Amino acid sequence: MSGGGRRHIDAAERRARLAVRHRLAGTARAAAPEEVAAALVALHGSDPATVHLAVGARLAEPVKAVPETERALYEDRTLVRMHGMRHTVFVFPAALTAVVHASTGLTVAARERAALLKHMAKAGAPDAAWLAEVETSTLAALARRGQATATELAADEPRLREQFVYAAGKSYEGIHTVSTRLLKVLGVEGKVVRGRPLGSWTSSQFRWAVAPEHPELDEAEAQAELLRHWLRACGPATEADLKWWTGWRVTEVRRALTAIGAEPVSLDEGTTGYVTREDTEPVAAPGEPWAAFLPALDPTAMAWQHRDWYLAPELRPQLFDRSGNVGPTVWWNGRVVGGWAQRADGELAWRVLDPGVGREAETAIAEAAERVRGVVAEARVTPRFRTPLEKELSA
Repeated sequence: MSGGGRRHIDAAERRARLAVRHRLAGTARAAAPEEVAAALVALHGSDPATVHLAVGARLAEPVKAVPETERALYEDRTLVRMHGMRHTVFVFPAALTAVVHASTGLTVAARERAALLKHMAKAGAPDAAWLAEVETSTLAALARRGQATATELAADEPRLREQFVYAAGKSYEGIHTVSTRLLKVLGVEGKVVRGRPLGSWTSSQFRWAVAPEHPELDEAEAQAELLRHWLRACGPATEADLKWWTGWRVTEVRRALTAIGAEPVSLDEGTTGYVTREDTEPVAAPGEPWAAFLPALDPTAMAWQHRDWYLAPELRPQLFDRSGNVGPTVWWNGRVVGGWAQRADGELAWRVLDPGVGREAETAIAEAAERVRGVVAEARVTPRFRTPLEKELSA
């Protein structure tokens, strides 16, 4: 207990929780992508390769990561790629799609549709009634096709090819196509989701599919449910962590914390963190040390806003880009100790930036590299957001 009567959770225990709950320690690894997604709540999907590499880092058999993740995404549909927190694309367990949509999507969706209509009106493009007709026709065409690209949909609904000038007279003026903007809005509204990519698992060009049906939930109840899931995976977390991860207002975070009866705990930084009410017992470290190669935008590396307990501040400039996106990282016993990259010839290169790791760590890190090779095979992976160390190592 801390001096104030709250239980204290130090950095060592937070790293133990991370190792087990994020399926990174050897004894905690998962059998299927669905288990990984359930453990992490959400897999970052902005960079397509991240999903497969994040799964591979946590599977007992990493060589199965690509085919099994494709099965879950495109055949069984037990995982769904859709817009979520902070207007970002994630991969979620299918059972969570209604919760995500109600808790984080509705507000963003209203803003996105209003912005599209405003930009079209300013450019002298057709009005809201016209757009509603195009939307109805597009969704009907997508339902008939099952999955389709924007180009294929435009063959069925030619009005999708309509273009309008965005930000006329500004330095960032551009020509927008109705298909691009409308499909984005429909994605945020939970009406369409990403389908199978046009190319391999590293491709960023996706077909579209009609979103799976889900009930309409109350926003506050959905926020409480999402927060409960996330704290089970990532607790303890501070209010700042929760606000950053969800993109909600502080008042919404506090309302959800109250709704689930979250328990406050003290953290090493002198701040207050929160766990679910059934998660107050100590968590022991895994029985054996572990290493991992995690991809750019990995959900573990990006889960918290305050990261000093697993990432030394002096390492950040080499591992993050200017927008705060993390690159590929090397982990040892719950801490980021370096970074890695794939070179043009397919070879993996890595560098340990923490001088304190010893020979045991170096051996385990080399073994972790072999796990990545099992996932990547003959593919070439270049992160969408390049970071200083990744650029250097891949050269």
